[in-house]
Amino acid sequence: MSVGSTINWSPQVPELNLFSLPFLMPDYAAIDAITQGEAGEAVFAAIKKRGVTPLAWGENGFRELSNSKLTIDEPADLDGLKIRVVGSPLFQDTFTALGANPTQMSWADAKPALTTGAVDGQENPLSVFDVARIDQVGQKYLTRWHYMADPLVFAVSNSIWDQFSEEDQALLKQAAIDAGQWEIEKSRSEIDATLAAIKERGVEVTELTDEQRDAFMKATQSVYETWTPRIGEDLVKQAQEAVANRNQ
Repeated sequence: MSVGSTINWSPQVPELNLFSLPFLMPDYAAIDAITQGEAGEAVFAAIKKRGVTPLAWGENGFRELSNSKLTIDEPADLDGLKIRVVGSPLFQDTFTALGANPTQMSWADAKPALTTGAVDGQENPLSVFDVARIDQVGQKYLTRWHYMADPLVFAVSNSIWDQFSEEDQALLKQAAIDAGQWEIEKSRSEIDATLAAIKERGVEVTELTDEQRDAFMKATQSVYETWTPRIGEDLVKQAQEAVANRNQ
């Protein structure tokens, strides 16, 4: 059994790259519209085909951008900045489209690189920024741009799952749903307190307006052109429609 990250599992399940498409999900309602709708069901079906039975969704939260150089509120601000990213080609393409110099490295290597100035910035959920005390390695500027979110997947291998009785399967699935819902609510409810703690430590926090976020979205359209065929045209369309209709 495992609680997996959509980012970490995306090499084996290309459909999970859906959640890494830049600026697809502007708010929590958008995340929920995707995971709890047809797109979420399609993603679960794709995971099932790869030998793993998905049981429920959890959440790592939106990944935000920090750096040691300047306030970032428009794409031009990223020009030439060295940004540490996770080992995903989609992340590489996104930051390249924004004019940055994305550098893939492990988190173990990232903190020393941020300390020495070999890397200018990084992107992670606020919880990671707070717990890892990234402000102590020169990251004094934080932009909340919600450029992508990383839902978690509670799952069990098909071979193990098939050994359980239907009654036990139902119990395990409900336990995963309950745990996922608790985790999502906890993650979201702690954002304000986490943000306040980060600000108290002297970090300048920039909140993008809808217009500013749109500028970043337009600057990364090439990523959609490259990655939509790999993820699946129908799946991306389902997700975009779910986001567009989320408040109806």
